[in-house]
Amino acid sequence: MNQKSGTMSKQLKALILITDMLFLTYWSLSLLDLLGVFQLPPSMMYAEFDQPRVFAWNWSFFPVDVLFSITGIAAVRLANAGDPRWRPMAMISLCLTFVAGLMAIGYWTILGEFDPAWYLPNLALAVWPLFFLPGLLNDIVRPA
Repeated sequence: MNQKSGTMSKQLKALILITDMLFLTYWSLSLLDLLGVFQLPPSMMYAEFDQPRVFAWNWSFFPVDVLFSITGIAAVRLANAGDPRWRPMAMISLCLTFVAGLMAIGYWTILGEFDPAWYLPNLALAVWPLFFLPGLLNDIVRPA
C-alpha cells in the first residue's frame, strides 16, 4: 500500500488482478471441461486427475478460489473508487489466497508430488500475499 495516500499500490493491484483473472479462467475452463463442452488435454492436468478422490479434492477448492477472486476484484474496484473498504476486502482476499496455496502445497507435499507446474504456482499463492498482509493489517488497525 502507498502509506502517504492510502491507496492500493500498483504492485498489489497487479498481483490481485493477475491472480484472480487466472483463477477465474482456470475454473471456467474446468467447468466447461466438466460439462463436456471440450476436453482439456491430460498433459495439462494434475496427477491422478481422473481419480474420484483427487477430482473431489480439486473441486473442493472451487468455493475458496472463487471467493478470493471475487473479493480481490471487489477490493481493486473499491480502491479505484477511493472507498476505504478496499482494505478489509483485500485482507479477506489475500488471506484466502494464502490459505488456498498453502492447502495445495500441503497436499502435494504429503503425496511427495513435486511437479513444478502445479507446486510452484501454489507456492507463489502462499507467499506473495505475505508481503502485503502486515501492511494491510497495520492500516486497518491504525488508519492513515
